[in-house]
Amino acid sequence: MRLSIWPGAGQPYGEVLEVARHAADTGWDGVHIADHFMPNAGSGRPTDAPVLECGSLVAALGAVVPRVRIGTLVYGNTYRHPAVLANMAATVDRITGGRFTLGVGAGWQINEHEQYGIELPPVKQRLDRFVEALEVLHGLLRQPTTTVDGQYYQLKDAVCEPKPVQDPLPILIGGSGERRMLGIVARYADAWNAWGRPDLITHKSAVLDRFCAEQGRDPKSIARTAQALTVVGGPVPEGLSMPVIGGSPEQLARDIAGYNELGLDELIVPDGLLGTGADRRKAMDTILALVRG
Repeated sequence: MRLSIWPGAGQPYGEVLEVARHAADTGWDGVHIADHFMPNAGSGRPTDAPVLECGSLVAALGAVVPRVRIGTLVYGNTYRHPAVLANMAATVDRITGGRFTLGVGAGWQINEHEQYGIELPPVKQRLDRFVEALEVLHGLLRQPTTTVDGQYYQLKDAVCEPKPVQDPLPILIGGSGERRMLGIVARYADAWNAWGRPDLITHKSAVLDRFCAEQGRDPKSIARTAQALTVVGGPVPEGLSMPVIGGSPEQLARDIAGYNELGLDELIVPDGLLGTGADRRKAMDTILALVRG
């Protein structure tokens, strides 16, 4: 099972870089960055707290942090035109020498859309638009020219040059909706990502397998990735609305074993509950040791 760190973009760039470099130096496999412009309303953080922009951040990390894969969790389609995003992704893959994973999703965070005046359509329309965006991304990143005559995106003989180093550059889709989103994953994704403890990811992965069977696709061709807030050697904070693993080292070891048992390809660890500075580096070393066995 691969292991990646997710440094929060709400901290100064120097701290993000410290986390990424420690991951690269000690044997972690990847670094992922979320794509948001402000904290989510109701997250417990002030909505005017600083947040670094994802596209700029992955390019910066890719230029100075060696070896590890760099990825996005995940670019929001509602505010990232797919043709522009394809060019951004190809450039970052060039910067990293072929180490970029393009993570995309349909978009969801209400307050950033409201503040910036960006439309957040109803779910069906949002997913319809996302499917068209995936057609654009697949075409521009993998074909010489791309023509799409959709309801939301229209391209005619469009080019994206230079192409990525990777052929193909992997596209990761974040989402877990069982009615439609996992069907979109089955059709378009090279990798899938969702929040959840092992039991939930096991269930969602089985649903994805069924969609793959319906579409005649080998489910093993889609890498499975997941994350949960992670606590190392301390009590789990009360009132958390997101999935959490760990607490004691013994519980963290059991949770990691659960991901291994379900066949997870990559465990992604948000750094929000790992502390800062030397404490965070020590927590990262503990997690790495548990995953590597």
